[in-house]
Amino acid sequence: MTQPPPDLNANAAATDTDTDTDSSENPAFIKLAMRNMVRKGRQSLVHFGLTALGLTGFLVFLAWLGRPQLPQ
Repeated sequence: MTQPPPDLNANAAATDTDTDTDSSENPAFIKLAMRNMVRKGRQSLVHFGLTALGLTGFLVFLAWLGRPQLPQ
């Protein structure tokens, strides 16, 4: 006939325990990225600055291309 619906709470509990063991064994990506940034220091700041300048320049260029043409 019809099957009973699966127990969703049992599956949720199993995935919670799996996630907890994975995160305790491997350091988080953010923690690794911050450790790498502290280790490299100046190079990370230079790359961040270049990225910020490039993005700002790109946005200004797009704004310049899309400026309205007002009659004189």
